[in-house]
Amino acid sequence: MRESKYAIGIDFGTESGRAVLVETKTGNEIATSIYTYKNGVIDKALPLDNGPVQLEPEWALQDPQDYIRTFQKTIPDVIAQTNIKPEDVIGIGIDFTACTMLPVRNDGTPLCTLADYRRNPHAWVKLWKHHAAQPEADKINATAHQRGEKWINRYGGKISSEWFFAKTLQILDEAPEIYYAADRLLEAADWVIWQLTGEEKRNSCTAGYKAMWSKREGYPADAFFKALDPRLEKVIDEKMSRTICPIGDKAGELTARAAKWTGLKEGTAVAIANVDAHVSVPAATVTEPGRMVMIMGTSICHMVLGEENRTVEGMCGVVEDGIIPGLFGFEAGQSGVGDIFAWFVNNCIPEEYHNEARKSGMDVHHLLEEKAALQKPGQHGLLALDWWNGNRSVLVDVDLSGLLIGAILGTKPEDIYRALIEATAYGTRVIIEAFEKNGVNVNELVACGGLPEKNKMLMQIYADVTGRNFKISASKQTPALGSAMFGAVAAGSKAGGYDTIFDAAKHMARLKDEVYEPIPENQIIYDQIFTEYMRLHDYFGRGENNVMKTLKKIRDQVS
Repeated sequence: MRESKYAIGIDFGTESGRAVLVETKTGNEIATSIYTYKNGVIDKALPLDNGPVQLEPEWALQDPQDYIRTFQKTIPDVIAQTNIKPEDVIGIGIDFTACTMLPVRNDGTPLCTLADYRRNPHAWVKLWKHHAAQPEADKINATAHQRGEKWINRYGGKISSEWFFAKTLQILDEAPEIYYAADRLLEAADWVIWQLTGEEKRNSCTAGYKAMWSKREGYPADAFFKALDPRLEKVIDEKMSRTICPIGDKAGELTARAAKWTGLKEGTAVAIANVDAHVSVPAATVTEPGRMVMIMGTSICHMVLGEENRTVEGMCGVVEDGIIPGLFGFEAGQSGVGDIFAWFVNNCIPEEYHNEARKSGMDVHHLLEEKAALQKPGQHGLLALDWWNGNRSVLVDVDLSGLLIGAILGTKPEDIYRALIEATAYGTRVIIEAFEKNGVNVNELVACGGLPEKNKMLMQIYADVTGRNFKISASKQTPALGSAMFGAVAAGSKAGGYDTIFDAAKHMARLKDEVYEPIPENQIIYDQIFTEYMRLHDYFGRGENNVMKTLKKIRDQVS
């Protein structure tokens, strides 16, 4: 009988870092530890001791030291919870939000930790939901189309302000001193691997989905970057790297310094970094085409596999070997989901609801779910567009904003709460139909993340709106489990891990028994409302009425 061996997966999220200790033979999650970032999402002012530096709208930064603290806090904690021997941990994997990027020195020192640059916001980590680089994204898209760049088709014809080169160009435009001071520009995912192993290794997942790289063609030509801005002509060779490592590879081994942080053995295998959404796919048992994995939390990422390259409007990207070796990995997404529900609860709920929730021993979200679940589809008479944080897919436009229509004096909070959930389900249906229209089949949905664990009404609405069965990952920490699986692959079978992610998925991934099936009578109503959703979607989202953008411009002028 094989002795128990373990892998650790660390999931770097928007608000916190989570580590899970997993038995490699069974996939059993032995211990979990969560570290809430000390400085969280920095979107108002830099957290400085010598007085704040205010940030403009649409900014979202982070402190890279929070990532180191995640290693220092969570890994020793899961070891302490279990009393296992550090030498029995054979591998580590990490996943990260993306694109989350930062400028550093040649030795990996973040510019924001240096006194000369600490008060400059561009020296800090730009989080995935930093949307202030929209003008730069517009310029990249315009330049690509003017030049007839074929790579733009891999991203549905438009790249996002959230991505690597939009953020890079914003640094160059607004703080050239930071751009020139940076020896390296890289994803935070690759930066934390550098901190663990002492070696800079760039992963194919973020490069492919967020930085316009492909396995067959590499990055866009220097001539494209020169056309974009002459100062960017040599950005790949001067600030980045053309050596890209496939996911599933071993990045290196824990250094003595990292071993001291974590309490693990020096020399422990470390996997190439991955993205939180993408690493969740094999952890949700999906290693074949036709099954869409939805990572449902503050936002939603939609991941599906295919056997051939396809162009899909508004997709975040298609990358060969980007999720699973040997297949094309397609990604789309919604940039606001759980965040929208949280906004509503934090800003729009009367005190009487909070009092009722306290008396009932539940949180307000649960109370609203209970009340809204009593309604039939369409009963509240409301319809919303789910663009509180812009639209990622299929419109790829962060300047769009939310809309609620149909409110009357009798409208109640639970009505709006349900309408917002339904709006996000309609947004998912738009994405599914875009894939299927272009030859990428979506036969079944598999969900993971915080929302499926918390809100059964939401899951039933998604099944009804999309007309598809919904299955649920058995893991409460699916990205971290996926990272642990890749950690086991980095260690290899001889050490007690696995030689491929397919083998790891067979033994370590599983689903819950529960399945949400569409209710036919609900589908009929939601089909009718979805028709109206699409009218609003195209009217406000495709340029016929730009009132949302006009209002934002007026807001910025008077701010």
